[in-house]
Amino acid sequence: MAFIAVLFITPDALFIRLSEIDTWGLVFYRGFIPFITVFIGMIIIYRIYFFNLLISNGLFGIAYIFTFSITNIAFVISIQNTNVANTLIMIATAPMLSAMLGSFFLKENPDKKTWCAIIITFFSAIYIFYDSIKLGYFFGDLLGFVAALGLAINAVLIRSAKHLNLVPSAVIGKLVVAIFAIFFIEDYSLDNNDIFIVPAMCILCVAIPFVLVTIAPRFITAAEVNLFFLMETILGPVWVWLVVNEKPTLETVVGGTVIIVTIGFHTFYKLKKS
Repeated sequence: MAFIAVLFITPDALFIRLSEIDTWGLVFYRGFIPFITVFIGMIIIYRIYFFNLLISNGLFGIAYIFTFSITNIAFVISIQNTNVANTLIMIATAPMLSAMLGSFFLKENPDKKTWCAIIITFFSAIYIFYDSIKLGYFFGDLLGFVAALGLAINAVLIRSAKHLNLVPSAVIGKLVVAIFAIFFIEDYSLDNNDIFIVPAMCILCVAIPFVLVTIAPRFITAAEVNLFFLMETILGPVWVWLVVNEKPTLETVVGGTVIIVTIGFHTFYKLKKS
């Protein structure tokens, strides 16, 4: 499930690049279409119990909706303001950020190897940020980091509320994304290829992976799921490079390689140890 989910996600950044719709129009549809799709599915599966699950999430659910929404918005705006590779590399730092937050809030103190991985990924991200300042991509990179931080906070919230099912809150988070975009959107029309690209992106790259990634951790560990997601960091920029010829800078390639290798080895070590 995790492997199929990531395969669906890898062309997501390419679809964003190919779409001609304005940023807030894209944010709206990436919130509204997945919300409708997944909400109907949840109602079919859970029926009225869906709303009971949503209410029972309480403050954890509200916090999850808030961070989930910010993460989704930051991701789209980031890709449209920097290289795709930069955004996806920032996203790849999420597991390390999660470990840091878990240490502070959940008292889950990382071992020495985890701290070593955190330090390496941190300085690699700083290296990419420094390059982006020169190229004028700093704002996009910063939002990519915000998206990664949002993913890390979500992971900590899930671990803090293991007894709760936060999937209904995530569904509502998609609705909040769409509602927020309404205040900024100028045109709802889907012209030319957008009438095919945007719905395909929202269903194939957002809705379907959302369901699969939610189910996958029931059968494998979160570390294994994170290992699969390194595929997106590698393949996402490749799709964009092959189709629209957007090449990452040398600094992005070097810093990104260090981050991917570090997280890959660290995750493999954790899995082997457990």
